[in-house]
Amino acid sequence: MSSENGDVYIMSPSGDEEWVSPTPVRTAIADAVADATDLAGDEVGDIEEYVDLPALRAVIDGDEEQLTFSVEDHEVTITDEGDIQVD
Repeated sequence: MSSENGDVYIMSPSGDEEWVSPTPVRTAIADAVADATDLAGDEVGDIEEYVDLPALRAVIDGDEEQLTFSVEDHEVTITDEGDIQVD
């Protein structure tokens, strides 16, 4: 999901799996990397350092199925369904 001002959001579960809420993709990726590694969320730089934003927007908007990129030596894959996997 995208907003008109250029920010990109994904729908993330919030506590109860029946509810989802819009989360800035920058926050969602930083949180996913922090959860899967020993890095803190604030140790992950701006997402623009790691990924081409138009390519990321194409995935979030459903124009592409997935995108894989490196963040602090970890492979991150985001899908058009908003799933984020960190390896």
